[in-house]
Amino acid sequence: MIELSNVSKTYFSNNKGNGSNAIHALKEANLIVPKGTIHGVIGLSGAGKSTLIRCVNLLERPTSGTVTVDGQEMTNLSNAALNRARHRIGMIFQHFNLLTTRSVFDNVALPLELMGQKRHTVRERVIPLLEMVGLADKADQYPAQLSGGQKQRVAIARALASKPQVLLCDEATSALDPQTTSSILELLRDINHQLGITILLITHEMEVVKSICHRVSLISDGELVEDSEVGDFFTAPRTQLGREFLNDFLQLTPPKELIERLVDTPGDNTHPVVRLTFSGDAVSTPLISRLARECGVDVSILQAKVESIQERTLGLMIAELLGTPTQTQQAMTYLESHQLQVEVLGHVQRND
Repeated sequence: MIELSNVSKTYFSNNKGNGSNAIHALKEANLIVPKGTIHGVIGLSGAGKSTLIRCVNLLERPTSGTVTVDGQEMTNLSNAALNRARHRIGMIFQHFNLLTTRSVFDNVALPLELMGQKRHTVRERVIPLLEMVGLADKADQYPAQLSGGQKQRVAIARALASKPQVLLCDEATSALDPQTTSSILELLRDINHQLGITILLITHEMEVVKSICHRVSLISDGELVEDSEVGDFFTAPRTQLGREFLNDFLQLTPPKELIERLVDTPGDNTHPVVRLTFSGDAVSTPLISRLARECGVDVSILQAKVESIQERTLGLMIAELLGTPTQTQQAMTYLESHQLQVEVLGHVQRND
């Protein structure tokens, strides 16, 4: 449904398309979003998320590469053909972008009016959309009378007015409180399920990805550095940045007093502090007790957490492995042989 092939976007400090202060917002990005799926793009601020999503409907025209939506190469279209193609691509924004002087009904009707639809056709389309987003009783109200969540529901209904095949969401929930965010995500999930609309969303919130996405891509410094199913991303991120996102989401970090004692280099009188990631059967297997028996290592559990990620179970633990260097190395090898991810956070002096 959506395919970006070697898409780059460079901003220049002048209008000549050159200059030493060029900003490379996207670097040969490749992305495929199959029809009917919800695909998230996550990254830090300034990573290139907004540029990427705005290249899909050519609100930002790529410097190079091609963008194809539903078999139509957007980057080759004339202005008139591009405007027609955009009718099949809805978009919602972080700050709603509603017209304050128009009622809820008229905000939703705006795309249809711009397409030249007759008033009775507009009404036949708008009323069911307001019912879908739960705002049938707000048709005559104005944006100033609505909550943030209600404003975003109006924006969603407006984005759906032209019966798009693709919905682009640019940080659609980041201005909302957690409870409202949850209701908006549920609405987007329902829209995807009921209408079969392909959704591409960008976010910096792992909870959004966990809640509704089928796949996720990680962007860093304009490059797509990771792409996987959501379950795989949460249980086995392949990059250091992916692991940092996961750790921040799970809020699993060593206690401050321990961090101050950590050293990078092991010694004869130190033991390792490790972060263990369990998934699948390993979550319910008593590996830690077996570890103590089979490797002669005591395990001091500092923190632990279990999460359910789209029918998968993910367990994380931060622990000290107490034993001789040989014993602790055998213990880590044992854990890895049972499909656990073992990350050494550092080493601390033994107290014995």
